[in-house]
Amino acid sequence: MCSTISRRAFMGGTLTAASALRVLGANDRIRLGVIGTGGRGRYLMGQARKAGGIQWVAVCDAWDVQRDRAEQLAGEPLEKYVDYRKLLDRSNIDAVIIATWDHVHCPMTVAACRAGKDVYVEKPMTLHPMEGHQIVKAVRENKRVLQVGTQQRSYPHFIEAKEKFIDSGRIGKVTMVRTIWNANAAYRNEKPPDGYETKPEGMDWEVCQGDLPKLPWNPKRYFNHYVYWDYSTNAQMGGLFVHMVDVVHWYLKVERPLAATCMGGIYLGKEDRDTADNINAILEYPGDLLVTFEANVTDLIRKESEDIVFMGTGGRLHIFRWGYRFLPAEKGEQEITAGPSPELHVANWLDCIRSRKQPHCDETAGHYSAMACHICNISYKEHRQVSWQEEWNL
Repeated sequence: MCSTISRRAFMGGTLTAASALRVLGANDRIRLGVIGTGGRGRYLMGQARKAGGIQWVAVCDAWDVQRDRAEQLAGEPLEKYVDYRKLLDRSNIDAVIIATWDHVHCPMTVAACRAGKDVYVEKPMTLHPMEGHQIVKAVRENKRVLQVGTQQRSYPHFIEAKEKFIDSGRIGKVTMVRTIWNANAAYRNEKPPDGYETKPEGMDWEVCQGDLPKLPWNPKRYFNHYVYWDYSTNAQMGGLFVHMVDVVHWYLKVERPLAATCMGGIYLGKEDRDTADNINAILEYPGDLLVTFEANVTDLIRKESEDIVFMGTGGRLHIFRWGYRFLPAEKGEQEITAGPSPELHVANWLDCIRSRKQPHCDETAGHYSAMACHICNISYKEHRQVSWQEEWNL
């Protein structure tokens, strides 16, 4: 079920849909609000600024320090809120960036759509399997443009490699894709920064927790929320694999795995965390396709630590944010390489707000990429192979 944010924490906000049918002209500045202005939210603000044609209106965060940092980044005075619904009430906001913790993606996205705002929501789109249905319904009923933050779909070198090796048929029949994301120190059981043993004065910790059972202040839960099931879709799955499996879905035109098996555990720093730091998963898709995922935080050597490897009868394609490398199966053929390219995902979303076209990663793609993570998480928690259920289909 899609959760709702604590009423005590958010008093006085009523949603309106006054701007629901407003369509921007090609030269209009898109008026933006940001919900969740931590490091990721501010990064996305930077991407929007690079794209241009925007105007910042308001920001929302549970901690005044993060709100102030976002205002400083914007370079102009902004309206600042703790209650996200008050931001959505504003008729002078066209679209919102949602860069909060996973457990509030669904209620905030649904509310934003109902308030007539277009939405950029960070990955994974959902924390629970059936939340995708609620988001898809809200997007379609309110005719919104929604982009999910699996940004690989908007890198030029990803688009180029898809056309050159996948769409052209050069790679042949792909029967296995190996995805690898090791050396991710951010998901280690690290100690929070010093000085936060007591909750900061300007922090509303209850807002951070939403409608979850209220726990006492714990700096680790704030600074490394990824390691708790309450707030995240498993650090390794919803934080990392979702990016890679989304590329597999996009390249090979698949959506629903037939089944998944996932194993792993907490092998390092066992105290005070509950999501796996070392994990292996295998997903089976229709059409004779296996997709694997490997992640650990033991090996912190950055070289060759992240990769998506498409294994086809005509060659092997290695690709990620560092660029791509294609190894042809034909004897004597030279490998083909390309370096990294700029990220244009927020720019694509802004373009689609103006044109009302589908963005690169819409609500349907966001649902199925998150579902690949959810089905693996179920397997991990229940120690069994999990088959796809009909109710998960859109």
